[in-house]
Amino acid sequence: MRITEAPMGELQAHGQSQPWAAGNVAGPGPLPVAPARPLRPTIRLWVETVVIDGVDGLQREPRELQAPVIALGFEYEGFHVRAAEPGTRIFCGHAGAIRPLARDLEGERQARLLLERLGAVELELLPDHAVAPGCDADYVVQPEAGEQAQCAFAAHAVPELRALGWHVEVAPDYPYRVISDAAWYARLEPGDKPDWFSLELGVEVEGHRIDLLPVLLEMLEDAGKRVDLAGLERQRARFVQVAERGCYVEVPPAQFRSLSRALCELYQGAGADVRACFPAMRAVALLELDRAFERARRPLWMHGGAATRARHRAHALAAAADPAASTAPPAGLQAELRPYQEQGVAWLQRLRACGAGALLADDMGLGKTLQAIAHLCAEHAQGRAGVPSLVIVPTSVVSNWRRELARFAPALRVLVLYGKQRHALRAGLDRCDVAVTSYSVLLRDFDALAQQRWHCVVLDEAQAIKNPRSRAAQLAKGLGCEQRICLSGTPIENNLQELWSLLDFAMPGLLGSEQQFRHFYRTPIEQQRDAQRLEALRAQVAPYVLRRMKEQVATELPPRTEVVRPVELLGKQRELYESIRVAAHEKVRSALRQRGVAASTVTILAALTRLRQLCCDPRLLHGEQASEVKESAKYDLLLSLVGTQLAQGRRLLVFSQFASMLALISQGLRERSIAHVCLTGATTDRDRPLRAFERGEADVFLISLKAGGTGLNLACADTVIHYDPWWNPAAQDQATDRAHRIGQDKPVFVHKLIAAGSVEERMLELQQRKRRLARAVVAGSAEEEGQGFGAAEVEHLFSPLTQD
Repeated sequence: MRITEAPMGELQAHGQSQPWAAGNVAGPGPLPVAPARPLRPTIRLWVETVVIDGVDGLQREPRELQAPVIALGFEYEGFHVRAAEPGTRIFCGHAGAIRPLARDLEGERQARLLLERLGAVELELLPDHAVAPGCDADYVVQPEAGEQAQCAFAAHAVPELRALGWHVEVAPDYPYRVISDAAWYARLEPGDKPDWFSLELGVEVEGHRIDLLPVLLEMLEDAGKRVDLAGLERQRARFVQVAERGCYVEVPPAQFRSLSRALCELYQGAGADVRACFPAMRAVALLELDRAFERARRPLWMHGGAATRARHRAHALAAAADPAASTAPPAGLQAELRPYQEQGVAWLQRLRACGAGALLADDMGLGKTLQAIAHLCAEHAQGRAGVPSLVIVPTSVVSNWRRELARFAPALRVLVLYGKQRHALRAGLDRCDVAVTSYSVLLRDFDALAQQRWHCVVLDEAQAIKNPRSRAAQLAKGLGCEQRICLSGTPIENNLQELWSLLDFAMPGLLGSEQQFRHFYRTPIEQQRDAQRLEALRAQVAPYVLRRMKEQVATELPPRTEVVRPVELLGKQRELYESIRVAAHEKVRSALRQRGVAASTVTILAALTRLRQLCCDPRLLHGEQASEVKESAKYDLLLSLVGTQLAQGRRLLVFSQFASMLALISQGLRERSIAHVCLTGATTDRDRPLRAFERGEADVFLISLKAGGTGLNLACADTVIHYDPWWNPAAQDQATDRAHRIGQDKPVFVHKLIAAGSVEERMLELQQRKRRLARAVVAGSAEEEGQGFGAAEVEHLFSPLTQD
């Protein structure tokens, strides 16, 4: 380097030949500048083409990049020195003589440090950056940081430097001009579909309104890539380009985070088709827009023909989501509602008034059936139901709904459309208030059911439509009605697609298409653990989903104690397990190599089922090898446990996935003269074993998990035994809640029997993952139980038998 002295006028004349501009990137607060003598740093900024040679990714191809560059100089008593010039003095002429003038080197150093703290980098430190000829720059402002960094420098760094007394010149054509105090507005109009609205959201610049919503939505869509909403927490501010005016609008950090969350609720992604039209059911997000601008102390000016209606609906839906509000029991209801049940009925009533559907997802045993009956009672008592309502239930609970309606709402005229006489009974639909039918009848009689206009369609155990491609799900959505209600204590059993399917029935379009939901919510939440997207989903569904847990509202329920009772496989049973496991594992590995996990589901499940059956009892397997094994560790434990519990005066529910295992247990109980009853899918008269158990004719009730996991009130039992684990923890929880429910006055003990170190123990780990997912949001494949398998999970399930 060399020292040159130049009068200020000469430098200014040289500078006027350059296109002066301003550069950017917000940083921490300024470093203290303490010059030894008064100085006025002069910063000159302009944009030049910076040529990047050989640094473009792995290809290392040259490319050109527009970036702000900075010339830094210091003025001493009218004379100017470049920041890069060496030396401790400058010589100036005065009264015909030359005198030296000491430079304030510490002050200059602090000025350079400040500039670097604000994002500028010395060009000499960037060997891959070659400045275009004719450029006298000393610094470049983060050349690869992008427009957000450049705008931040212009919006924050430049005003800060000027406030410190620096003289900053910015070119009039600088491309990163920022407007920090723009007036925002929103305009709502009816959309291009019924019950939709179009939204225009933008700023007013120099008297012109500019719609920025398409730009904001493109930022969310991010060219089809996942948007890192979590990254918004780390942002200082965002700058949205106003192409028409050649400038950017600054959105403060908190405001941009709220704005993004609100738009996430409105918009679920549309690929290349970025539109600003949304269903009215998402109007609650407009309130978040209002709050976003209120927090920034910049009220949102909302107007347009649909604004008043949309805001009114938004407030109504937000009020409907308030679980604390309750209402008096409707006339004709012959039941005393608990406070939380009154609130549930009031919630259903408010959503009906808003023209919205509902997913009542209370924990099992909290009286979802009673709340739905009370809601139907209110609709008919108030004269709002000019046509009958339809309740669709699993076959196993048709008689239960008939009894509950007769017990709690005797004034309602009920028609049961089930059995061989249902076709003749349909002629009485115009004289009934509530029709009850089953999902199996829906599949067979859809055409006839679809001809009737219904007031309300209620799906009990709505997880029956969790697969959106199932016929039950598709046909249920084809029924015409005023309101749709889902009742399910397990709205998410395996994955978020199940929640989408239920809500797509209750509130069609709320969560977009299945593809949009997968792209915008399911993949980020399930695979990338995106907490911000999870929060957006919660906010989206909050008005339409009500879930209360027993520990929250039924504090009078006695405690429930769960005990995992491992049993070790020994002797020939252990040898048989390892023999079958090794052969099955090799077969599964071969299938995975040839077809992959998704196409190998049947092979995997068949192999796992054999291992599970062996853990239960070798007699469940066919073949000469299995017939030679007489030991059954879990069977012996179960019979011993039953005897101990009965001796203590307890009444037992024993659940198993395998009906054939229940037959073996029944045989063992008969041999020991233990009275018991049994309920499986093959039971033709379900009421008979129920009545026998309720009357105390037997103290042991053997129940298959699918046949008895729903629709039963067995509060007279106080002990539940799960003989074998099931992939879906919600199904086991439902079965447990046949005993641990309203009406239970004794502590409930739950015993889970598992073969130690086996596939059963590893199934418990998969259960916990699914349970965490369900709790996170609301409080698949050809075979349901294969859902969620990956190669690593498969390998783990087929691991060798281990011992503690």
